[in-house]
Amino acid sequence: MIVFFSYSAQFFKPKHEFFRPIRFLLYNLTSTRPMSKSTSIPKNLLRVRDHGFDNYMEVEKKTRKVLKIRPLILSQRNQTIPVSRLDFLARRLGFEQDEAGAFILKFPHVFEIYDHPVQRILYCRLTRKAHLQIEQEGRALYAQIPEAVTRLRKLLMMSNNARLRLEHVRIARAEFGLPEDFEHSVILEHPQYFRLVDAEETRNKYIESVEKEKDPSLTVCAIEKLREREYREKGADAEDIRFSFIVNFPPGFKIGKYFRIAMWKWQRVPYWSPYEDVSGYDFRSIEAQKRIEKRAVATIHELLNLTVEKRITLERIAHFRMAMNLPKKLKDFLLQHQGIFYISTRGNYGKIHTVFLREAYKRGELIEPNDLYLARRKLAELVLSSSRTARVDRELVNFERGRENDEMRYFKRDGRENDEMTYFRRDYVDDDDDGSLDFGGGKKNGAQLGEEEEDDEPNEFVDAEDMNFAE
Repeated sequence: MIVFFSYSAQFFKPKHEFFRPIRFLLYNLTSTRPMSKSTSIPKNLLRVRDHGFDNYMEVEKKTRKVLKIRPLILSQRNQTIPVSRLDFLARRLGFEQDEAGAFILKFPHVFEIYDHPVQRILYCRLTRKAHLQIEQEGRALYAQIPEAVTRLRKLLMMSNNARLRLEHVRIARAEFGLPEDFEHSVILEHPQYFRLVDAEETRNKYIESVEKEKDPSLTVCAIEKLREREYREKGADAEDIRFSFIVNFPPGFKIGKYFRIAMWKWQRVPYWSPYEDVSGYDFRSIEAQKRIEKRAVATIHELLNLTVEKRITLERIAHFRMAMNLPKKLKDFLLQHQGIFYISTRGNYGKIHTVFLREAYKRGELIEPNDLYLARRKLAELVLSSSRTARVDRELVNFERGRENDEMRYFKRDGRENDEMTYFRRDYVDDDDDGSLDFGGGKKNGAQLGEEEEDDEPNEFVDAEDMNFAE
């Protein structure tokens, strides 16, 4: 009968005043209305953009390109490279023809282009600020190696059989604050925690934990510490925050009545800890399925907390999917919890999905920054600096450099005290008890400042840049 009415509705489809009452009657007979609204979280939610995180990734897109070009310059002799050769080498990294040369012109605080005094071609090198940022990041990276060891221990505790594939950890080493030589500086230097093994069935290497029992102090999740701190500070009801997560929906996200009820119920669903072994549980019941789904949320939440910047790409989370019992469709799963995580597709033309932990950021900045994060953000500041300030900085550097050369020439020529200021090298001055000065000539009190001495060596000074070019 319903099929007959549906065909009849198609027959009376032409829009005419006479057929409108008949069409309305047939629509009411064929349409099926749900008897009650569901109180579960919808599977398909509309994705709402958060411009704070998207703008963060727009800057990250530029810094990612800078990090591709920087090793090409540092690997060259004297850390300088012709612009034409840089264009040729950058094409292997995905740059188009002449794109690298145009790209470095946009960031004068990072790259410096100059005319070679001998070859008379354009060369490129890193600026002084860029070198200082590299040194700052290197110091911060190796200073937090003990924290990186703790992160790797916690990652192994969250895995099923206390081992992870070495290649997967190497791909995500920057996110977890591991140095490039982490196999030696982290794994081999701490044999009481880790060991490298070769798989019998494949040629892959694995990192295994040698600890027989898990450290109880490391099995406490970051969300559990937040709950305890919130309970102590605000005195909230313990039953309400016992299994809850911090939820901050993006601006413009529509929260309906039934969705609010579903979130209230989901926040009170108990779950197993990511560090707990769940191999002996039966997952066939509906209650167990809810617990294991919420455990997956807690696992990704803890995984993001172990990163340096509280963010990681979705593709790198997928590398740990089998080892940590994560769902297959990770993107759809994370979109159901937009109040906890945010997925940004900006930064690489939608090819890379970056997952942020919403509670760790405020207005696009990390709430609790660390030294390594601040060092990496310093590069972003150099990228965002304008060319006008770079021109002023270059003029100041040239002015100071010219001033130093004039002063050194003045001291080399006269060798005596000026009426306004005395210039001398402290390496060649010795302080005696009687207050006399020795300028390295072997005469303590013999030669007076007013006496002039002949200089057998020619009075020639070479600029530091010219010395580099001569090499």
